[in-house]
Amino acid sequence: MITGLETLRDFSMLSTFAKMLCAMICGGAIGLEREYKGRSAGFRTHILICLGACMTAMTGQYIVIVLHYSADMARLGAQVIAGIGFIGAGAIIVTKKNQVKGLTTSAGLWATAITGLAFGSGFYEGGVLTTVLILLAETVLSRYEYASHNYVRRQILYVEFTRRAAFDFIMSEMKTRGDRIEEVEMTQDGETKERNGKTQRAYVYYRAAEKETEVETNWVEIPGIDLVELI
Repeated sequence: MITGLETLRDFSMLSTFAKMLCAMICGGAIGLEREYKGRSAGFRTHILICLGACMTAMTGQYIVIVLHYSADMARLGAQVIAGIGFIGAGAIIVTKKNQVKGLTTSAGLWATAITGLAFGSGFYEGGVLTTVLILLAETVLSRYEYASHNYVRRQILYVEFTRRAAFDFIMSEMKTRGDRIEEVEMTQDGETKERNGKTQRAYVYYRAAEKETEVETNWVEIPGIDLVELI
């Protein structure tokens, strides 16, 4: 621990101001990065969460140290960890392409709350170091993640067909070009409809081998294939 911060670790007006100020600055720094990227939870949201968590930790200390109540100082802080899940869940959405968005923002909100608890407990070193590492993960490491995983993003191919052999040919073509097929959902017999015979529908979940993958235009010309499109 850094020597010279003992005064700011005690429960006093000066330490209260220092803890709240650190929580506001670090929470704002994390939120500013999210705001810059246009995420749902931005600058003010992260500040409020970090300040609220900091105040919760200090309130637990106040009850025991100042009011001399026999209580667990960490109990209020534990409720922050559980309660932040409701806020974080609101930042997560699933797009029409079955892609999950907002996980990083949700995790950032949770980490921001923990950072606020650290400052409220007087753990300045941990709060500052965590803030730096969070910003590093959300800026520098995010570029590496995008570069390494962009080519394997999940896509959904929708196919309507009347001949199973034609559908199997498309599956073979996708495997040949390097696409990784993860799951195939097909209609059951009771869900098929009559259109030029029995038309079956299939949803193919796969990881594209290339950054930009387009549906082969000649697939729809295959006898037995009615429709092929990305959804």
